[in-house]
Amino acid sequence: MKNILVPVGTSNNTISHLQYAVDFAEAFGAKLYVVHIYKVFTKAGTMINLDHILERESKDYLNELISKIDTKNVEVVTKALKGKVVNTLELVCKIANIDLVLIQPRTNSVNDEVFLGETSGKIIKQMNGPATMIVPEGYIFEPIHNILMAMKSAIIKKENALESLKALKEKFKCKIDLLLVKTPFHKEGDFDVNEELSALVDDISTTENATTFQGVLRHYESHNPDMLCVVRRKRGFFTKKWEKNVILKKDFSSSIPVLVLSELK
Repeated sequence: MKNILVPVGTSNNTISHLQYAVDFAEAFGAKLYVVHIYKVFTKAGTMINLDHILERESKDYLNELISKIDTKNVEVVTKALKGKVVNTLELVCKIANIDLVLIQPRTNSVNDEVFLGETSGKIIKQMNGPATMIVPEGYIFEPIHNILMAMKSAIIKKENALESLKALKEKFKCKIDLLLVKTPFHKEGDFDVNEELSALVDDISTTENATTFQGVLRHYESHNPDMLCVVRRKRGFFTKKWEKNVILKKDFSSSIPVLVLSELK
């Protein structure tokens, strides 16, 4: 894991989130790309283009953020970019060869009832790219010891789909428990674990629930993980909850980081 991307907004949690990102990047000896994306507006009724003003303000904001954290020995690159969030982040991921995206639950929302805000939910649901990790607000970095990986299908067709999980396993020597959840949509072969995944996990268990999410809730306490790992699918773990991008805490919340892998098929 060499390059980590951190998109930032204006939430009160941003400083804490950036410090976690630096500490996480330091553990891997990775470079950190901190990006603030702004939209371009032209003031109605005038010929004034606000592009250069917004860019300057965005750069100043990034510099102020970085000045408030301990960057340690981590190389931090800041970029103020204009455009749509998802498209711009996808482009950055390709250009900078990003291995992991770290996001906070709410980049801008101040609503305490919200777990994932509009922007964070949009990144998780719509962005095509590397794995994404949701870091809880105020969470302090510490080595990872136990990951609970939940999936309803173990079929893997995409190359390098498990790279971020492998990197965590190698760095922290953590235990990975695989929970296979049999849902009403279960198909023959869904629980056939290939050699790559089998070599990565330490324990495999199965459960039968209406959804993967319910399977996690049922087995969460018995596994006592300090990270949850799920898979982004077109109709997967979070899709229905994220169809409106915003997720309320009453629907889903996590006090530990959530690693969301890209689609495996």
